[in-house]
Amino acid sequence: MSHGMRHSMRHSVQRDGGFSLVELILVIVLIGIIGGVLTMQLAPAIQSYLLISQRAGLTSQADTALRRITTEVRAAVPNSLRLNNPQCLDLVPTRDGGRYRMGPDTVNPGDAHINDAETGTAFDVLTPLNAMPTPGDAIVIGNRSPDDVYSGSNVGTVSALAGPSPNAQAGISRIMLNAPIQIPQGYDGGRFLVVPGDERVVTYVCTQGVDNVTGNGTGFLTRFSRTTPGATTCNAPAGTSAIVATRVSACSFVVYTNQGATQDSGFVQLQLTLTERGESVPLTIGTHVDNLP
Repeated sequence: MSHGMRHSMRHSVQRDGGFSLVELILVIVLIGIIGGVLTMQLAPAIQSYLLISQRAGLTSQADTALRRITTEVRAAVPNSLRLNNPQCLDLVPTRDGGRYRMGPDTVNPGDAHINDAETGTAFDVLTPLNAMPTPGDAIVIGNRSPDDVYSGSNVGTVSALAGPSPNAQAGISRIMLNAPIQIPQGYDGGRFLVVPGDERVVTYVCTQGVDNVTGNGTGFLTRFSRTTPGATTCNAPAGTSAIVATRVSACSFVVYTNQGATQDSGFVQLQLTLTERGESVPLTIGTHVDNLP
């Protein structure tokens, strides 16, 4: 075999052997350098994106919770907000309402009416109802303070609902009560509210705190209801509470009743802070409430 052919074979063998160890090490080092540079450039952007997503989730949860509360506050029985402590708020929810007959119908007899001087166990409804009351629901008239509605002094219980009164022109429907309802002296608004029998009182309670290890809020915002007004309680009966928000690090309710010349309108402020992995989202929302019964 000639010298040139042997040299060509050696060269072919060397080429078929692949990369050398030095070449592999150089490639690995270069890849490491490029990866490190990319990591340094992209890590802050990725971290910022994750934090923005985390804050957006916390903000959405806090906003949903507060808006749910304000919706119930606006629809509650006037003057029924009761602040047991800065983390415990009571209200009496409503399902519907309308106007009732306050005096006898001199043209069409057979009516059922009530007023502050004439009590009764039935009254004609003069306006259409969106949600017809059912037996066990409560009727509230002329509520002027939390003491009245929680003690039941101006509250009646529905026993039955009739169709049109004996004379169709006397009323759209007739509500019958278990016992006569006492209308506050001097109240002539002629309006009543229907309170669901299975939710006579709704309570929002929040706990607060932060886990120093995880950086997460440890509190909860919960909602529960009960069928009897009774005394103040901030402890949910077993199996009745629903979690409205988690990871609560701070929470408070503030109720301004505006006593005096402006007492027809109150103001409620709700403050909620959610914390996750050291990131906190504080949110405050306020709403005006109509105290005019």
